[in-house]
Amino acid sequence: MRCWGLTDKGSVRQQNQDTFLTETVQTTDGNEVTICVVCDGIGGAKAGNVASDIASHAFLRIVKDGIQSGEPIRELAARAVHDANELVYKKAHESVQYNGMGTTLVAAVAEEKNATIINVGDSRCYLANESGIIQITKDHSLVEDMIDRGEILREEAWRHPSKNLITRALGTDLVTRCDIFNLRLGEKDCLLLCTDGLSNIVNPQELLFELVYGGEIETAVARMMDIALGRSASDNVTVVVMAK
Repeated sequence: MRCWGLTDKGSVRQQNQDTFLTETVQTTDGNEVTICVVCDGIGGAKAGNVASDIASHAFLRIVKDGIQSGEPIRELAARAVHDANELVYKKAHESVQYNGMGTTLVAAVAEEKNATIINVGDSRCYLANESGIIQITKDHSLVEDMIDRGEILREEAWRHPSKNLITRALGTDLVTRCDIFNLRLGEKDCLLLCTDGLSNIVNPQELLFELVYGGEIETAVARMMDIALGRSASDNVTVVVMAK
């Protein structure tokens, strides 16, 4: 799998509290596995960037080491989230300046024909191909819960005043829960991992166009970033694309 990624502080924020990392490693039987992780720090100017940095590096390190020692990916991903959460939580309680910090996390661990997707919070993973675009992850957010209860329509979520309130994060509690999805990848499938700085202002059909029809896949992240920044992105924006 090939990866391309960009991150930007956006047009309003003074600091970029998003982090993304990618790396390709070999399994014990010689197959290549690509790891991509995206984190969006929370906690204001105090330490959101610290939380996202700790979580992303811990997740990548743990998954990388586990793959190289032959650990099953699904169990490995769950352990990596648990351990990353614990590290952020402990750091948050070391000093007043870190109190309340946390981070979202969305990650993909992909082989040639299979991918494992992991998420906590409202950073997303989409699967796109010529048939369309599907949101693989489900936001852990107040607005998503309201949609599930039938209190608002999905079309209303874009402009809801509580759209940025999340119900799960890494580091805010000693224990957190993650969702894990297993995907079968087709020849022309691509994965998009992003923070809400992109998904809040660029709709899925626009993302699909740039991923499949807008030009070379190698430049898709730049095109999506340009759209977000052209709309005066009020939040940090991170975009990562994975494709064969």
